[in-house]
Amino acid sequence: MPDLSQATPYADGKILKQVTDGVGVITFNNPDKRNAMSLEMWEGFGEALTDLRDDEAVRVVILRGAGGKAFVSGADISQFEKTRHNAAASEEYSKRSAAQRALLADYPKPTIACIQGFCLGGGMQVAMLADIRIAAHDSQFGIPAAKLGIAYGYDGLKHLVSLVGPSWARLLMYTGMRIDSTEALRIGLVERVIPDDQLWGETMAIAMTISQNAPLAIKAAKITIAEVLKDESARDMGAIKAIGTACMDSSDFREGRQAFMDKRKPQFQGK
Repeated sequence: MPDLSQATPYADGKILKQVTDGVGVITFNNPDKRNAMSLEMWEGFGEALTDLRDDEAVRVVILRGAGGKAFVSGADISQFEKTRHNAAASEEYSKRSAAQRALLADYPKPTIACIQGFCLGGGMQVAMLADIRIAAHDSQFGIPAAKLGIAYGYDGLKHLVSLVGPSWARLLMYTGMRIDSTEALRIGLVERVIPDDQLWGETMAIAMTISQNAPLAIKAAKITIAEVLKDESARDMGAIKAIGTACMDSSDFREGRQAFMDKRKPQFQGK
């Protein structure tokens, strides 16, 4: 587990940020409420994401929950009477957390959700916005919107459908059921399931591998995959061509070739 004593706090310490060897880590730190997300936590999350985005030393970002019982167990429902009691209030609530969701959706660096315990509702939204999801055996997943009378918006369901397909999206949304990590892996909601005591080590190993690879090549993959997922009419083929050209003209490409010839590990600079 990361050493949280050196972490930078946001949202009164309910969001924590730290950097180790090119890997940024954001921890949802509200374990008494199983890391349920308040509006203040959403805003602190956005600040931490922005700071890691702008830190040139950071090549990849891991998202995780404190306490071992939950990644994020959903929105903080105790706030709903004040913040989401009807359509107008709910619209305002969504607007206040939309900026952070958009920031994560369009994040320029690779992101990994490291999931242990409950990953429900808003926690699923966060996890689905990450590039990669690594889960512990004891994880549970679900979106209980139908049990609360909440309509899920286009973006939340678009990501769910793109990962698990329309039929599983319907089953999850109509029932509000929870599924375990084995089922989540089988339907494509998560990419890897790891024994609980090995989760952090395995997640860090994947992050370190990514951080040592060529940042421009990873950026090219990230941009291109995002365009593949768009409707053909909305695709920016120019962006794909531009990042491809930047890669092939980069000093990192020269370093990669030279390192291969020299039989040594390449040292990439992201330029």
